[in-house]
Amino acid sequence: MNGPTGTPLMNDETTTPPEDTAPPQGSAEKAKINWWHEIRGLALMLLAVVAFHTFVAKPFYIPSASMVPNLLVGDRLVVSKFPYGWSWVSASFPFHLLPRSEGRIAISDPEYGDIVIAVPPDKAEDYIKRVVALPGDRIAVVNGRIVLNGKPVRQQVEPGFRIPLDAQVCDGRPCLEYFANYRTRLPNGQTVYEPPTYRETLPNGATYLVIDDQSDNPLDNFAEITVPEGHVFLMGDNRDHSADSRAEAGPFVNGLGGPVPISSVGGRAEFITFSLDGSTSLNPLSWWSALRSGRAWSTLRPARVSGEGTAGGE
Repeated sequence: MNGPTGTPLMNDETTTPPEDTAPPQGSAEKAKINWWHEIRGLALMLLAVVAFHTFVAKPFYIPSASMVPNLLVGDRLVVSKFPYGWSWVSASFPFHLLPRSEGRIAISDPEYGDIVIAVPPDKAEDYIKRVVALPGDRIAVVNGRIVLNGKPVRQQVEPGFRIPLDAQVCDGRPCLEYFANYRTRLPNGQTVYEPPTYRETLPNGATYLVIDDQSDNPLDNFAEITVPEGHVFLMGDNRDHSADSRAEAGPFVNGLGGPVPISSVGGRAEFITFSLDGSTSLNPLSWWSALRSGRAWSTLRPARVSGEGTAGGE
């Protein structure tokens, strides 16, 4: 007979066993941890992370000032791994053990103005630079100004970009100490650097800020070359303080040694996730105060303007 509506009746299988009922034999063995299952799950999780970092996107940290003012030391950013296809350098770990090759899968070339991760020819390190010349382009640098296919790239004077004076250190020294002549205090009491700043515009309309603070830097002049097929020419936005395609590779100069094979380009920088000013300590409260305001989720894709970026004013 059924009980009242909505009230299930208990049968013999659902009754509570007496307290002195002994647990089933072998239950102690079942309670043991299956270590093989746990290790396999962890291995699969790690494999998924490595695969994602290899084929989709990977986080990076900026340790040098070669891309100031657009990237600051302490910026954390996301680099997408698929825009230019995949090659030996795409492997998240351990790419430095793989043989170098110019082969690529799902080939696509970078565009003018892209910020990319590239590996120099003599070491397994990630450099971050900007694409300023494509395969087949003729490029030279004259008095700090790019000359692309015989035409000077448009470069216009901008108000000095204000770079905060903070606690970031590069090689044991303040990262931007060479900007000491451009140090100034704002009315609100904040100390900043305001080095000479220019807006550069490439032929596809990609436009961005660069800094050129030295008139006698040897990197300000680079004899014209033609970028080989399958290569790109890369430069840092902090023009007088960047070891890039203008500089020789090797232990003393640490440059890229000329045009870089696209197969050595590991991805395109997309956006900043967050940025720290170097004042962090073991105290977790300092992590919050070290965050730079206004940088989180900033895009790293260049703005675009109409018209070719050549033969512009000073």
